[in-house]
Amino acid sequence: MAGSSSKSVLFVCLGNICRSPIAEAVFRKMATEAGVVDKWRIDSAATSTYEIGNPPDHRGQACMKRHSVPMRHEARQVTKDDFMSFEYILCMDESNLSELNRKAKSVKNYQAKIELLGSYDPQKQRIIQDPYYGSDEDFGKVYEQCVRCCKAFLEANS
Repeated sequence: MAGSSSKSVLFVCLGNICRSPIAEAVFRKMATEAGVVDKWRIDSAATSTYEIGNPPDHRGQACMKRHSVPMRHEARQVTKDDFMSFEYILCMDESNLSELNRKAKSVKNYQAKIELLGSYDPQKQRIIQDPYYGSDEDFGKVYEQCVRCCKAFLEANS
């Protein structure tokens, strides 16, 4: 459980191989550089079962490497426990949001605040589009959005 001294965030997208592992890696690096990573529990997960056990998309990995952001993750699906043990569940688009709100209804007295990661974007781009069928450029755009949003989210929670 998240204690008073620890904060926690779970980043969520459809498959947990593109957007959410990028957000997780970006946030972990920022928290590390800010000297607060020990205070955070940071993870990512999927609303779907499509990619369980798979590593992040190679294009996302290449993008992270270009920006010197370490990324290691194995895709998993959101569990009922996540709604109790994470303070924040931040997702990428409206379909993730409605799926998470639907799942949360089956968890009695759940604790998590379920929000769009994009709601923290100073440039007000609320939706982080899935780059899976896109190009390297689309992964770059996801990275930039995650950087802006994670920075604002960290500032709001420090």
